[in-house]
Amino acid sequence: MKEIEIVTRIESMSYDELTDTERGAVDAARRSCLNAYAPYSNFKVGAAIVLDNGTTVTGANQENVAFPSGTCAERSACYYAGANYPDAHFTLIAIAAIGTDGEMTEPPTAPCGACRQALLEYETLAGHNVPVLLAGKTSIYRLPSVKALLPLSFSEF
Repeated sequence: MKEIEIVTRIESMSYDELTDTERGAVDAARRSCLNAYAPYSNFKVGAAIVLDNGTTVTGANQENVAFPSGTCAERSACYYAGANYPDAHFTLIAIAAIGTDGEMTEPPTAPCGACRQALLEYETLAGHNVPVLLAGKTSIYRLPSVKALLPLSFSEF
């Protein structure tokens, strides 16, 4: 038997350590939490995707009483971007969440597996690593790519 170790590099930083573009994406993701429709879980997630054309697309989770008919914030944002800006590529993704206590989560919240796989498709289309910011109440995690969230991903290659 051979053991394989998978390591994901995550930088933990404060809001003030972010670039202007990163702060804008985090702000957009945090604002998007307020657009969530989450009457069942009371867990509100917002996502912001910065495109290479300068546009920032946002999404928020949308629940439905007929679970799992709703959708997550990350997939609502990436599919909107894909449908409305088919020639633009992702350059940055930011995700934030408001927990059931009504406060931003701490530690930061990461996307579910289905969202990781969906975001990875768009990173692949971009042809380069797309950094991911997971924004919590006081700390922000920066990952170098979507692939870092899903190291044993399913892909066509």
